Amino acid sequence: MTIEIIQPDGLDDPDTYSHVVVATGSRMVFVAGQMSDDKDGNLVHSGDFAAQAVQVFANLGKALAAAGAQPDQVSKITIYVVGHRQEYLPIIEQARITLFRDHKPTDVLLGVQSLAAPGYLIEVDAIAVV
Repeated sequence: MTIEIIQPDGLDDPDTYSHVVVATGSRMVFVAGQMSDDKDGNLVHSGDFAAQAVQVFANLGKALAAAGAQPDQVSKITIYVVGHRQEYLPIIEQARITLFRDHKPTDVLLGVQSLAAPGYLIEVDAIAVV
């Protein structure tokens, strides 16, 4: 599997994501939105955005590993944040670095009114090419 990162001329050079990823491989892995759940499906870190962000990316890593995918094989993520505010960006970036390190998949960040159940503040899904 190969991933080619492209940062087009005339666009900014973001710290934690890429504008374009070209992925070539033999298998695609789609990971459902991961939330701040423990292994029994219970919300953890209620009301703590930073702790939920860390848990979400840890859960995403576990889901990828279960499918035989590595974080550096992820080509795109979507981040959903309840009541998104600018000050959440550094928190999200720090949490995602714990999983992706210097790999920068493309991303979309959406501010939403709510997620699947009360108390959840962030959710992330992913597409990987293995």
